[in-house]
Amino acid sequence: MTDAELVVVGGGPIGLACAIEARLAGMAVIVVEPRDDPIDKACGEGLMPGALAALHRIGVDPPGHRLAGIAYLDGAQRVEHRFAERPGRGVRRTVLHRELGRRAAELGTPIVRGRVAGLTQRRDGVELTLAGGETIDTPWVIAADGLHSPVRRLLGLDGRAQHPVRRRYGLRRHYAVAPWTDLVEVHWSALVEAYVTPVDDRTVGVAVLGPRPLDQEAAIATIPELADRLAGAQPVTDARGAGPLLQRSRSRASGRVLLAGDASGYVDALTGEGMRVGFAQARAAVAAVRAGNTEQYEHAWRTTTRDFRMLTTGLVVAARSPFRPRIVATATARPQLFGAIVERLSR
Repeated sequence: MTDAELVVVGGGPIGLACAIEARLAGMAVIVVEPRDDPIDKACGEGLMPGALAALHRIGVDPPGHRLAGIAYLDGAQRVEHRFAERPGRGVRRTVLHRELGRRAAELGTPIVRGRVAGLTQRRDGVELTLAGGETIDTPWVIAADGLHSPVRRLLGLDGRAQHPVRRRYGLRRHYAVAPWTDLVEVHWSALVEAYVTPVDDRTVGVAVLGPRPLDQEAAIATIPELADRLAGAQPVTDARGAGPLLQRSRSRASGRVLLAGDASGYVDALTGEGMRVGFAQARAAVAAVRAGNTEQYEHAWRTTTRDFRMLTTGLVVAARSPFRPRIVATATARPQLFGAIVERLSR
């Protein structure tokens, strides 16, 4: 098979965004993805204003619940910031995937069901070998195949693994209860954070982040205010997990293969703007492919993720330190600083 100017490995939201960007630029593109639709993932499901604007630019407008801002809570302490210019949106991951898939299909994007098992690079292209033995030849590849990217591993671009003691994980579950706020609430307890995101008029998603062993219901029980809100609410999905959250890549490109989204490296979910960053990477990766310049992408990747990496890394360090009990208190004492950080990350 050799009909595509670009092959995108991974048919999740960032992979589909890459394919849509490529089709809008007039490129012939194929997506390779082993899983059936819709693809779900453990995540907070809050699209920040910048992420929603990026989706609108490529013709995608997923239904969901209006998000007016972010609140941090720790017991009786609370600080919130409402987005200054436009709202975000809480969107079920399966709904987001469906809408991106619909747009990609509308633009004529074929999806090959398969898993990449091998990769060979030449000066002028890449040969991908699928698990069933089929091969695909293409001038360029963008790998958006997730946190534990097989393509990143095949390229030898995995970074240093985090020490097991410091690893953090995530669990997400949905509950049948009407949202009580139009904010994403981040509840802090001694060991975990719980992200509460309204995703429609009858459902909230709760994502819990912390070290192993991680039990969602036990974690919620350590946050009395949240436990009271969810008392009697029926879970409508099973708990879905992800992690370890920190993943490093030694480089974002090797030869004619570029890494995008979580495959390119991930710090933590603490600040909640992974989708915004991922959509920006999709746009930059396609632009670099069209220019035939992987150094352009490396520079764009660093620029796009700088705030995310610096602020999230700092917050993760604080969350693991004796300062953790003071995080919400400090934000409450300095609401303008908290608001400025939220605004910077949300755009």
